This record gives sequence, structure tokens and C-alpha cells, in this order.
Amino acid sequence: MGSLSRAVNIADLRLMARARLPRVVFDYLDGGAEDERTLRDNVRAFRRWNFRPRYGAKIPAPDLGVTVMGQTLGWPAMTAPIGYSGLMHRDGERGVGRAAARAGIASILSTISGTRLEDVAATGVKLFMQIYLMGGREAGEATIARAQAAGVKGLFLTIDTPVGGVRERDLRNGLAQLLGRDPFAKARYLPDILAHPGWLADYLMGARMSHLPNVVIPGQGPMPLIEVASALQRSQVGWDDVSWIRAQWKGPIAIKGLLTADDARRAADLGADAVVVSNHGGRQLDGAAAGLDALPEVAGAVGGHCEVLMDGGIRRGADIVKALALGARAVLLGRGSAYGLAAAGEKGVDRALAIVQADLARTMMLLGCASVAELGRAQLERRLR
Repeated sequence: MGSLSRAVNIADLRLMARARLPRVVFDYLDGGAEDERTLRDNVRAFRRWNFRPRYGAKIPAPDLGVTVMGQTLGWPAMTAPIGYSGLMHRDGERGVGRAAARAGIASILSTISGTRLEDVAATGVKLFMQIYLMGGREAGEATIARAQAAGVKGLFLTIDTPVGGVRERDLRNGLAQLLGRDPFAKARYLPDILAHPGWLADYLMGARMSHLPNVVIPGQGPMPLIEVASALQRSQVGWDDVSWIRAQWKGPIAIKGLLTADDARRAADLGADAVVVSNHGGRQLDGAAAGLDALPEVAGAVGGHCEVLMDGGIRRGADIVKALALGARAVLLGRGSAYGLAAAGEKGVDRALAIVQADLARTMMLLGCASVAELGRAQLERRLR
């Protein structure tokens, strides 16, 4: 595909990422669980709603600002936690952080990151931290203490991963072998890797990861990357962990990965400052509800007792408008920003965020809304078919 400047939407960046990455790496980023029905439905859910614009309003520049978990953002978005970002491009999480800071939004760092949280915090971005309790509570307590010292603004406790989803693309491609220690097992990837010299050069210059520097096991050191799947299953997160983390952390906490009113109310009752309506990007339970479809139920259940965020399927600024109109305060951009990183590193993330922000502002003006605070169900109607 041509130069980065000719990417006019996220789909263009996806094609650029596909061309640049070996198949095994691209499919990790692009794929979902099992038949990938939920993955596709996350995107299709936005098509089930039409806009109801009001014309005649003079809006030179809509107010896109919002406050999320105590942080003022220039527009209602945060970059979502993406594991293995270092495999996409050597700029990794630091590149995402710098791009998010320039765009005026926040970034959420994945636990499954190859970059120290202190180094990402040093980019100047308003940084949040996603938390799994891999390695047990002792390792988690140390990570939380480091996050507090580094100025992390809040924690996102991911609760929807009692076991890893079956991502069949990864199984077919042999992602575990690529990430493993056996050099002979990697030989099968040589033809595809050599066909992508840009990614190979990037990999040799640092776009790889073998350990998780933000999961330090007492007496052992950073967790090896190949142990992630088994560690997740051994360290299932329950509601009792919310109270434990609240006792360790002096700051806001979001519970990520909820799709029902009952779970949302429970999170609010336990003192969560925010809940994230999410099916993990369609990468866990195939057949789960699309995030946008579950959003009204969750937003109605918490009734202002905590903030509501959502992710899944967001590819355009118009999607953000629909999410806000259905009850979200802000959204998390996962693949939307990750395709940019994979396509062209930090500059690609810049381009992805600029595209989505411009979409958002334009859609607001075409709707006749001067501020995101005006958005509600009055601006939407459900499609009849």
C-alpha cells in the first residue's frame, strides 16, 4: 500500500499492517476466538444504529473534552492494553504512549508488555495499568507498588480471563513455537519472515520480547513469556481480588470485561470507579454479546454510580459517537491503534488517532451536537433490518 499519508481510515492501516507483518504475527493481532463470530459482531453492532441529525446548528468546533477516572482528556478515548505490542513494532508501548500524549488522550499498559511500566510512564502520557494477577498476589503487590511510584493514574483489573480463549489462527500458525525457546521450532517461519524484511530488521533491532518485566516473581525474576497462558489459568481473578487491590492501591480502579447488569452492579457495589463493557475484543468467549449491544444494559444498571467505558469493534469516530450516545463516557481503542503501530510504529499510531479524532469531530458537527455531553439516545434510532 502507499505511504502512511494515504491511509484515510483504519481499514487502510490494517492492510498496511498485514503487508508488513509475517502472517503468524498479523493473525495474532487480527484474530479472535474459535469461529470469530463475536469478533465480527463487535464491528457489525455499530451498523445496527442509525443517526438522527439535527441541521441548522452552527458548530465551528465541537467540544470533545471529557474527564475519565479523574483525568481530563482532549477527546473521549484511551488506547487499550494490547499484549505483545513489541512484536508489532520496536516502538512498542513507548511509541503508543508518546502518540497518545500528543493526541491528548490516555493509554492503558498491558500486563503482557515487554516494556517496563516506568519507561512508558516516562513518555509523559496519562498512563493507566491493566492488571492480571499472574505470579500471585505477592508479584501483583510489587507491580502495584511500582505503578504507584511511577505516577500511574489508575488500574484496570481484567476479570474476563479465567482461561485463555481458543484462538484458532494462533494454533494453526504455531504462535507458541515462534515465542518459545527452541530455535529449531522457529525454522518453519523463515520463508515468511524473510519475505517481510522490514519486520525482520525491526525484530533484530529490538522488536521482540522474552520476559514480562512488569510481572516479577519473587525469587525468580521476570516471568518468561512462554508461561503466560498457564499463569493466567492459575491466577483466576475473582470478586474478592477487587477488595484486595483496593487495599493496595491509592487511586481509581476500573473493572474490565463485563457484559451484564448483575456484574456491573456488583463492581459498583465493591467501589469500582469505572466498569469496561468488553468481550476482550472477541478473543475469549466466542458467541458472547457484542460490546455495543451490552452497553445500554450495563449503563442502565450502574445508574451513575460509576463511569462506564466500552471497547470492541471501534474503527471510526462515528462508532465513538454511537457508544457515547448509548451510555459510555469514553471508549478504549484496541485494534484501531494497534493496526497503526503494526503498520508504521509510532507514526502509524499518530495517524490512526488523527483519523479517528477527525472522524469524531466531523460526525459531531454533522449531527448538530456542540459537545459530547449532549449525546444521548435522541441522536440514534435502531435499524429495522
